[in-house]
Amino acid sequence: MWSTEIQAFGNYLKIERGLSAHSLDGYVRDVQKFATFMADSPHHDLSPIELEENHILDFFKVLHDLGIEASSQARCLSGLRSFFQYLCLENPDFRDPSVHIKSPQKGRHLPDTLSFDEIELILESNDMSNAQGIRNRAMLEFLYGAGLRVSELVNLKISDIYTDLGLIKVRGKGDKERLVPAGRDAFHYLKLYQEEVRAHMDVKKEAQNIVFLNRRGAALSRVMVFIICKDLAAKAGIEKTISPHTFRHSFATHLIEGGADLRAVQEMLGHESILTTEIYTHLDRAYLSQMVHDFHPLNKSQLNNNHKFID
Repeated sequence: MWSTEIQAFGNYLKIERGLSAHSLDGYVRDVQKFATFMADSPHHDLSPIELEENHILDFFKVLHDLGIEASSQARCLSGLRSFFQYLCLENPDFRDPSVHIKSPQKGRHLPDTLSFDEIELILESNDMSNAQGIRNRAMLEFLYGAGLRVSELVNLKISDIYTDLGLIKVRGKGDKERLVPAGRDAFHYLKLYQEEVRAHMDVKKEAQNIVFLNRRGAALSRVMVFIICKDLAAKAGIEKTISPHTFRHSFATHLIEGGADLRAVQEMLGHESILTTEIYTHLDRAYLSQMVHDFHPLNKSQLNNNHKFID
């Protein structure tokens, strides 16, 4: 009963919603957790279309009592809502039991970012005297210069690069495509990598159209890109927690600080909702507040007065 519906739900997400395998697995896993809870409850004989609001509330009370974070609960509720929306499509008489349930409140996470000077320090710490260093420089330029996700970087195809237009075609979440501009430096180091490194490699058949390769001529893994970024940040003496996503965050933050239109940034990042992009306006306000604190003449005069008092 439940397993049949969950399998059909997975097919719906894949075929009709076009979700990536990663997102699909997450949604299905959340529904399976709820199905397991129901199987162990006094209401184990209920089918999915017989559910009521109190069954879902009981489930989330258990998650709360287990110490599951609000962000994880919210994600789980999102997965269940997608499942119920699917059931509504398949069963016209079904009423979504989650419609009045509020999502658990989660604190808004402001991601770490790098200053432009820190970006330059990382680039300078990269050894360009070897093949991996040339490749790494090109990768960093696209992570920061085009705001790519690490999955988008490792899956970037040669056929999706339009050097003459200064654009690349990116396949993002849900296999959605977008055109993203990249800077001259990104294309400069990409050309260097392609001519000086990639052209001389024994490329695996399945990676012929993949841009960035490992030493064995296969596509790079996301984990490998993470390790590269972390190692270069350590060489540069930067103590922040660095990941490939840090460069994407920095790309967006620096655009907002420079006055870029929020809708344009949303388009370049491939965010489905502008609410996701708005987090960078919070980062920008924090940056501006720090600038006022550090450089406003009134603050400086107060600082000087404090020093005089201390003396």
